[in-house]
Amino acid sequence: MQKLTEAEIAEHMKTLPGWELGEDRILRKFRFKNFVEAFGWMTSVALVAEGMNHHPEWRNVWATVEVELTTHDAGGLTESDMKLASKMNELSRLE
Repeated sequence: MQKLTEAEIAEHMKTLPGWELGEDRILRKFRFKNFVEAFGWMTSVALVAEGMNHHPEWRNVWATVEVELTTHDAGGLTESDMKLASKMNELSRLE
């Protein structure tokens, strides 16, 4: 997996509402109505992530899920991070 250039990252970020760019990762906080919705969303994302063999770093506190995406093997952001972020947005219905 090849690390994206700064220009490629900038283009992807235009299509990822709610996501912020960190030093070597992208971050987003998802807020749901309650714990069950948050956990259900995490379960849906887990199935997608496993299918991609690309797993998020995340924390869940009640109705909030904080997500960080990066590709450790590449030392930064890759297409996989952007695809998973897009799928997370789609599954959240919070766009």
